[in-house]
Amino acid sequence: MTSSMTIAIDGPAASGKGTLGRRIADYYHLAHLDTGLTYRAVAHMLISKGWPLDDAAHAIEAARLVDLGQLDKHALSAHAVADAASKVAVMPEVRRILVDKQRAFAAQPGGAVLDGRDIGTVVCPDAPVKLYVTASAEVRAMRRLRDIEGRGGSADPAEILSDIQRRDERDMGRADSPLKPAADAHLLDTSEMSIEAAFRAARSIIDGVLAERNEA
Repeated sequence: MTSSMTIAIDGPAASGKGTLGRRIADYYHLAHLDTGLTYRAVAHMLISKGWPLDDAAHAIEAARLVDLGQLDKHALSAHAVADAASKVAVMPEVRRILVDKQRAFAAQPGGAVLDGRDIGTVVCPDAPVKLYVTASAEVRAMRRLRDIEGRGGSADPAEILSDIQRRDERDMGRADSPLKPAADAHLLDTSEMSIEAAFRAARSIIDGVLAERNEA
């Protein structure tokens, strides 16, 4: 990649945006941030300290303490943390603090790939590449189930689907920074795509933008 490039990737839970974001970052030698982990880190801190999840003052304090360089994906992957994070994420002041940190990450020399729920619309609205990665709720539920079973766990498929639908409703319906595609985002529906096919499609979009920038 010849110049600084910010790539914004948005989409609902289990759409594949995180896996795609890591692949893209590796391929183009860019830093990568799963911004969902920043909200999970706040939730994890609240749970660890025994603070109420609906206490805005404690959530704001936790958001200020979050270090983007110390996000432990394994510790933050628990279902309870993920569910708590979507509750914390509706707090406007928590979002403001974390968005400031995410923007600082995106502004680093060389560029970065950020994935989340509001990257193209709020965090990096001027990003030259915006992808909105989605898939049907049923496909996303099956992916989540395979992931759980792949780690040796088990779950009720109906409960996973219900949980994903609840999270979609919460993410898309919140008043502050709702989940939606940016007006200029490239839509990537991965319902019938392998990760390889999705990666190839994303790479084609990114390479097209790079070619236009190099010609300008």
